[in-house]
Amino acid sequence: MNAKKLRKNRKKFQMNDKVWKKKKLGITLKYAILGRSSQAKGIVTSKFQLEAKQPNSAMRKCCRVQLTKNGKVIGCFIPGNLAQKFIDEHDEVMIEKIGGKQGKTKGDLSGVRFQVVKVNDQPLRRLWKGKIEKGRR
Repeated sequence: MNAKKLRKNRKKFQMNDKVWKKKKLGITLKYAILGRSSQAKGIVTSKFQLEAKQPNSAMRKCCRVQLTKNGKVIGCFIPGNLAQKFIDEHDEVMIEKIGGKQGKTKGDLSGVRFQVVKVNDQPLRRLWKGKIEKGRR
């Protein structure tokens, strides 16, 4: 008798569980900027600096990217020391999720969930290490 009551209550209060509800209703996919994909291409519209959260006082280099697949504009982090020199306005970049827990922001970057991986089909990491030069478009 007791197990039946526990099962019934579990079913009754299932909608109160936020994680279960989001998964069941497909809310995370509905509002996901990249959709089901892990990477997306976009065009750089502007570059800006973001002040890191406490206790850090650094200025993190970021850029605003307009996605080609759906036209949404998002902010992306530019990883690497002086790597922002290799990214200009109207460049085509490939972005991916940074990898914060539960799809949220990572570290001291507030509101930035994505980072730049490639610039004009060339890896950004190899560009700022000096192994290759930036391609012309």
